[in-house]
Amino acid sequence: MAEWNDEPLDNRRVCQKRRRTATCSPQPLDTLPAEWRELLARWVRRGGNSRWETLRNDAGTNRVQMADALLDWLQRAGWAATTENWKLGAWWPQQVELLHLPQLRAALGLRDKDDDAQRWQEIRAALLTLDNPALSPSVLSLDELPVQRALARQELIFKLQEWQTQQQGGTRRDFAWFARGDTKAVSEGEWNWLESVIDLADFGIERHTPLLLIVAPLRLHLPHGQIDLAASPDFAALTPATVQAVTAASGTVSRWQLVENRTSFERVAQQRDADAGVIWLPGFPPTWWRDAVGRLLDLAPAPVYIACDPDPAGIAIALKAAELWHDRKLDWQPWRMSVGDLAALRVRKQLTEGDKLQLAALRKKTALPAPFSELLEWMLEHGEKGEQEGYL
Repeated sequence: MAEWNDEPLDNRRVCQKRRRTATCSPQPLDTLPAEWRELLARWVRRGGNSRWETLRNDAGTNRVQMADALLDWLQRAGWAATTENWKLGAWWPQQVELLHLPQLRAALGLRDKDDDAQRWQEIRAALLTLDNPALSPSVLSLDELPVQRALARQELIFKLQEWQTQQQGGTRRDFAWFARGDTKAVSEGEWNWLESVIDLADFGIERHTPLLLIVAPLRLHLPHGQIDLAASPDFAALTPATVQAVTAASGTVSRWQLVENRTSFERVAQQRDADAGVIWLPGFPPTWWRDAVGRLLDLAPAPVYIACDPDPAGIAIALKAAELWHDRKLDWQPWRMSVGDLAALRVRKQLTEGDKLQLAALRKKTALPAPFSELLEWMLEHGEKGEQEGYL
């Protein structure tokens, strides 16, 4: 049993605050489970003196009991001192100070602060070479964090870049597995941070199962029933698993229309011709979306008109989505992405350096449709881009 040194931190007759430490020398970490060591390493990277609520949040809502048990062990093993408040007849930890930090870092295989600072500068330089405008705010946000915390979170930025490059898509748990090999390995605090600095939807990461938004003059046949897509006054929402379970489709689609902007999609869906099918294109098409739309296209082939924002990313998104039709030898063409559409916008935005680099890369494509070539040259000449919500 550990012996305690309890130091009162106020002068009232009944002490309401104390600092608690064990009197023993630090005990070896050899018996700690791997999960505990991983969480402890995250706590150490915070700097060694943190609010208990913050440390518990690092564990995530599903591992609170593990965090409590780890803190108890650290106290008894001589690695932690806690500042506690007396409330509701018990002592509650408020602040946790990790003791003997050089030894603790060494036992966990972590670098010291000077090494961490140098390592962060090296990693920061590598982050800046990603040249991904969507990730730039996250890099700037890391600059504002303590070095240890920035190091703990930087890997998520590289994984987001890799996730996007591989054109992945799915739920938060899918990304956590992709990034760290565990569906619960990204803490609630880390998700909150990511959500505050980037739009996770732009990376095809959803809180829950993604949905294909669609309206079409089709009846989908499944093993245990049917779904009439034309019955909805606006549009239906189908999970990827539902679409993959479809065995046949009855009805005829004269043409498909893909619309990127969500507001524009809803307008087009409500105003569509009766024989047209309209599908929401959620930015750069993630894998689940391509699989689902490809399945529908196999069942109901028809040419497509693709409407994305008149900007560099919009061209890239349209070209990627068009591959589904190109691979099936079906016609496709841009829709409402002309120079006239962009020039007529009352509000346009200046191109960023990232936009210009993307346009330069698109310019090298040999099979760029004429409307895209014209739009590309107009943007380069005028230095402006736009959003389709302003006219569609």
